[in-house]
Amino acid sequence: MNSELLLINPLHISDELKAISSKVLSRQRISSGDALHLYQSNNLALLGVLATHAKQHLSGNYVYFNRNFHIEPTNICINHCKFCSYRRRKGQNGAWECSIEEMVEDVKKFTAKGATEVHIVGGVHPDRDINFYTDLITSIRKAGPKLNIKAFTAVEIDQMCEKGNISIEEGLKRLKDAGLESMPGGGAEIFDEELRAKICPDKTGSNEWLRIHAVAHKMGIPTNSTMLYGLLENYEQRVDHLNRLRELQDQTGGFNAFIPLKFRRENNEYSKVKESTLIEDLKNYAVSRIFLDNIPHLKAYWPMIGKQAAQLSLNFGVDDLDGTIDDTTKIYSMAGGDDKPTASREELVALIKELNLVPAERDTLYNILQIW
Repeated sequence: MNSELLLINPLHISDELKAISSKVLSRQRISSGDALHLYQSNNLALLGVLATHAKQHLSGNYVYFNRNFHIEPTNICINHCKFCSYRRRKGQNGAWECSIEEMVEDVKKFTAKGATEVHIVGGVHPDRDINFYTDLITSIRKAGPKLNIKAFTAVEIDQMCEKGNISIEEGLKRLKDAGLESMPGGGAEIFDEELRAKICPDKTGSNEWLRIHAVAHKMGIPTNSTMLYGLLENYEQRVDHLNRLRELQDQTGGFNAFIPLKFRRENNEYSKVKESTLIEDLKNYAVSRIFLDNIPHLKAYWPMIGKQAAQLSLNFGVDDLDGTIDDTTKIYSMAGGDDKPTASREELVALIKELNLVPAERDTLYNILQIW
């Protein structure tokens, strides 16, 4: 038994867990069945050891963050996702539609404060097509020529291309030519088709989400990936989701990071569903890190789970705390997350150093800008 496991007391580890642990510690790929067994295990300490081993192989003792801000062009959306606390109809109280001019002003404001990335995600607007969004990207590129523009989920791209009557390939080419450099991973939710039809019935389907990311990767546009967890899914459905991501990454190598997104229940149709516990959150990070051996980074999105939980996740395979945010997103605050999500560089550095890890300020593509 590897010396790392002596800390856990191997006498209390089942033969199945010993076999899986041996695979992880010798850097062998685990199977979907192995991942399911890890999810079903209550040995959280062992999962932390294994996930930390997997993480250190990929990124050593570094924990990454960046200086970023969000732009949310609109919360008006054609979809009817039952878990969403963000969506509004046109004309409904609380709805907004930002103009390009308003968004450019935000770019000027935050680039002046040192931001290196803008993250653009919003509702799937019924009227805005590919032309609006290429104009937006072009305008942002002019206002922030050194800013990395990470923009639009596959779901948004699907709609803007359909509205503009062009293919995904042509739409992504136009966005890239305008200045799009990378894509976030939202809209994946859960890939299981039966559950997806229940919780987000009119959203872009699982296979199309994966295809859009594959097209982006082929065009040299790196993306992130996500999974909504803690709603109605079971462990088998989580493993299936992770496996589809791993299979695509084997083909393209285009995913930079995986971000588990915790279901938050305020102000949506699933308000009676009990949210996942911190133990379950940490288990999910650990299994994700162990299984997704080909996706280099695992991110804890602190506006969703809180800074303390995000710090704890650093002992369960996480190597990225996202960024400073600067109170520019409402998606999770409207569902019960951090009400005013902002963190200074100094605060993130302190969270990381408290665990004797190495804070690494990065750009969007994980090039290190400064070691703290």
